[in-house]
Amino acid sequence: MPFLAIDFPAFNPVAVAIGPIVIRWYALAYIAGIVIGWVYARALIKREKLWGGPAPVSLIQFDDFILWVTLGIIIGGRTGEVLFWNFPYYAAHPWEIFQLWNGGMSFHGGYLGCVVAVMAFAWANRISILSLGDLTCAVAPIGIFLGRVANFINGELWGRVTDASVPWAVIFPHAGPQPRHPSQLYEAGLEGLLLFIVLAVMVRMGALKRPGLILGAFTIVYGCARIVGELFREPDAPTGFVIGQITMGQLLSVPMIAVGLVLIIRAWRQPDRTELNPGKA
Repeated sequence: MPFLAIDFPAFNPVAVAIGPIVIRWYALAYIAGIVIGWVYARALIKREKLWGGPAPVSLIQFDDFILWVTLGIIIGGRTGEVLFWNFPYYAAHPWEIFQLWNGGMSFHGGYLGCVVAVMAFAWANRISILSLGDLTCAVAPIGIFLGRVANFINGELWGRVTDASVPWAVIFPHAGPQPRHPSQLYEAGLEGLLLFIVLAVMVRMGALKRPGLILGAFTIVYGCARIVGELFREPDAPTGFVIGQITMGQLLSVPMIAVGLVLIIRAWRQPDRTELNPGKA
């Protein structure tokens, strides 16, 4: 080997094991992301100034919504994994579709699952779909960040082979002897931390007063971040490159960006909530 790379830390993917009960870091990442996101969302709901009046979602309603969005993430994420990433395998082994403990969740599928959950809950409770979507997207990067860190701990979804120009390259135990980009951490920074900061600044500047603006920004920034992150990530088996050097993750992110642009244009063309609630700013 022409240069020294970092051996992958000996992380145990199992966080807690009590007899037959096994809790993995990836499951804890989901749980922690939902709980921390719930706390942050409640703090946003309480700050009427951010909304230009009373928040369109009450604390009680959002507490109820947590179950809906959790189911959306799980069902959508697994459905996306089956349809987008490995359909031939699951078609031949359909019983494994329900074996969530073996891993396999798609962000894009989870995103669509969340969209369905937001729309269904908003319709059922007669609240703004776009405002509930804004609130959900404002907190979502927390879970994304933790999920990507869990990917690194699990030694999965590793990066592409690199050279001496990347002194922080990692040798993953299940990816051969070649040093690779720790792309999971790149994605944690781009799709999680950077996205959270961008949206938090927008919230601070009053973006929640324009329904759909945070939702649109999330969709665009995530799509761009995922496209960049995929440049360093080993294309997922068995899909590999789907069109030339374009990966499935990049391909699925393109329509996200297009939808995000439509949402932002729409949000700016509509009056903000301060105009609809004069004297509440």
